Amino acid sequence: MSILSDRWIREQALNHGMIEPFVEAQRREACISYGLSSYGYDARVADEFKIFTNIDSAVVDPKNFSDNGFVDRQTDVCIIPPNSFALARTVEYFRVPRDVLVICLGKSTYARCGIIVNVTPLEPEWEGHVTLEFSNTTPLPAKIYANEGACQFLFLKGNEPCETSYADRAGKYMGQRGVTLPKL
Repeated sequence: MSILSDRWIREQALNHGMIEPFVEAQRREACISYGLSSYGYDARVADEFKIFTNIDSAVVDPKNFSDNGFVDRQTDVCIIPPNSFALARTVEYFRVPRDVLVICLGKSTYARCGIIVNVTPLEPEWEGHVTLEFSNTTPLPAKIYANEGACQFLFLKGNEPCETSYADRAGKYMGQRGVTLPKL
C-alpha cells in the first residue's frame, strides 16, 4: 500500500467526483484549516450535530440504539459538555475508488484542546457523508466550529483492487447523508 499525493487526490476529485465539494488548496485564514494538503484532504464539519445527553437516563446500546440520548442542534458553534460526546458529519461527500482505503486522523488543533475526532476507515467503493465522532475528554465545555476543518483523510492505494468492495456487499452505511446513527 502506498499513500496517495495531492496530485492524485485532485485528479480523482475533479474528474471522478471523489470529494464534493472539493477545495483545491488549504484554507487557513482565521479558521481551522481545511482543503487539499500534500498527502491528504482536511474535511470540514457541517452545522448538524447530535450531542449526547442524559436527560432520559438512556443507555447506549450498539445493538439497540435509541436516539433519545441525543439533543439535535443546527448551529455554527457546537458546545460539547465536559467528558461528553457529539456526532456530526462532513460537509464533503466522498466516493472511494475500488482500489483505495481511506483512513482519518483528527486535526492537531482539536487534539491539543482534548477533543478527539474518531472516524472508522472508508472502505473501497463506499460513498456518503462521513459521520464524525467528537469526544470532549476535558472537564470543561468544548467548542466545535462548523464549516471549518475537523479531520484529515489519507488515501491508501492497495496492491490490487479488492475482491469484494463495500458496494458489492451492500454495506449498511452506503450512501449515507446527514448524521447517521449506529445500525445493526
